[in-house]
Amino acid sequence: MDDIYDLRSIFLGKDSLVTSIITSVLEGTPLEENASDLSFLVGTFAVVNIVFLMLFFSQFAILWIERKAVARMNDRRGATTALRSLWVGENGVTAGEWWNMLPFGGSIVGAINKFLNKRFGNRDEKFPTVDRVNNRSWMGYSIFPGFFQNVADGMKFLLKEHMVPRRADKLIFEVSPFLIVSSTLLILGIIPLSSGIYATNPDLSILYAIAIFGIAPIGVFFAGWSSNNKYTLIGGIRSAAQLTAYEIPLLLTLLSVAILSGTFNIIESIHFQHAAGSWNLFLMPLGAVLFLVTMIAEVERVPFDMPEAEAELVEGWWTEYGGMRFGMLFMAEYIRTYAACFLFTHFFLGGWHLPFQGTISQIPMLGDAYVLIPGALVVLLKSWLVFLVVFVWARFSLARIRTDQILEFGWRMLLPLSVAQVILSVLYRLYLFQPENMSYTAEGGSAWSAWGVPMVIPLATTLLWLAIFYILLNDEDKEAAPDRMYHVYTLQPAGTHTPGKD
Repeated sequence: MDDIYDLRSIFLGKDSLVTSIITSVLEGTPLEENASDLSFLVGTFAVVNIVFLMLFFSQFAILWIERKAVARMNDRRGATTALRSLWVGENGVTAGEWWNMLPFGGSIVGAINKFLNKRFGNRDEKFPTVDRVNNRSWMGYSIFPGFFQNVADGMKFLLKEHMVPRRADKLIFEVSPFLIVSSTLLILGIIPLSSGIYATNPDLSILYAIAIFGIAPIGVFFAGWSSNNKYTLIGGIRSAAQLTAYEIPLLLTLLSVAILSGTFNIIESIHFQHAAGSWNLFLMPLGAVLFLVTMIAEVERVPFDMPEAEAELVEGWWTEYGGMRFGMLFMAEYIRTYAACFLFTHFFLGGWHLPFQGTISQIPMLGDAYVLIPGALVVLLKSWLVFLVVFVWARFSLARIRTDQILEFGWRMLLPLSVAQVILSVLYRLYLFQPENMSYTAEGGSAWSAWGVPMVIPLATTLLWLAIFYILLNDEDKEAAPDRMYHVYTLQPAGTHTPGKD
């Protein structure tokens, strides 16, 4: 059941390579008695840094995924030629043989430049029309299309000047981005990549994640208030109100996960899904939808990005930030989004467990090859898929809704539904769960069977909620309830409404 790739045993086990090296080095020295403590310190430092770097640098994939997915949705090529600007000029105008000005290796660089321009340049006599327009159309052979645009964006943020607005509260203005970014990075510390690849594993890691998500609204409000700008202040107030309205349903949804799994520990909840024989997605589809909706609101992406609302508030609460401060806030938004994808993968998609892993692992030869797939790779693929299907697709398919609709949707819709999900989780755990059928082996168990038939409860639950979702999503009778808060028609013409009187 555990992932065969155990990073912690390599660095922290009693017979690990780190322990043996440090013990042999310190043998016969005054520090020999402290060899075990030093081995633990060095091993922990190595594991924490490796896991953090894996999590942090893998997020560049989601930037590339979003860029390419949006280009496909908008039926355009996207940023496919960012790297080519190093050797291909604009409309045939280049910097000349600039490599001759290099102090060392100019001829080598020039040869590489000429080769790239020949193979990945613009001219191609096989296509007369393309050859005629030269740089303006033909892209040549794209190299990892669009990925290097992310590097260019980062360099742009680093080179831009940072300015503090006049009469702003400079201390709070400077501290707020670091408060947001630091609290966001803390989330990565508790996210496991597999059963043997994680930085730390606190018993209450689920509550820890919610607590960390709750810190960001403070930094957001401080950033909006300290800028001494009415647009940023309005954006900060909107953000604080929105995050408050959606964090309570989020907390209740994760409480449902903890009740169903019987633990507040992320790794144990993942093991529970495999041992019980079903991912939580099929036991609580409502909880999965609630989690995704509240997380989209938490990270302030469309359709819940009214705190930023470029058309109304310029850039919302971070309007006055420039340079790398803006880049840090931009990075924090994507890290929070990435963390949400990881958490959904762990809470509802079985973490590092592959689909039908218990069944396929019992097949000769095929099963042995199936379990050789690294759990960390499975987690990354699932998280990238969640980001693509949910966060990217929703952002470019749905329209932004008003602030009053956002708050009303959170308090009047999501809050009662999250309470209902808690009740359902309690009923499932008390009356439908069969603990005697739990199995922590590679094959897994069947704790959600009924009448001797395995997987009946998850299958029936999924079909029921799919039918409910289908009915609700296809409700087009707007005249039946014209006062519902998600209406799309204006009830009164602009300028005729008097607040507090009608």
